[in-house]
Amino acid sequence: MTINLQIDEALIQEALALGNQKTERDVVEQALREYVQRRKQRMVLDLFGTIDYDENYDYKQQRRKQ
Repeated sequence: MTINLQIDEALIQEALALGNQKTERDVVEQALREYVQRRKQRMVLDLFGTIDYDENYDYKQQRRKQ
């Protein structure tokens, strides 16, 4: 997919210097990957405290049977 974007050249150059990417396209793709990953992590964090656990469950029981 081809998309034309006006991106701050100084920002792109700084990203190129900081990362291992060789092209501006690689910088943008890496930034999008990291953005998506962080959003997915945030969705997982939002689940904390929403799951009810059985307080009497013995998670070590299976280890003892081996």
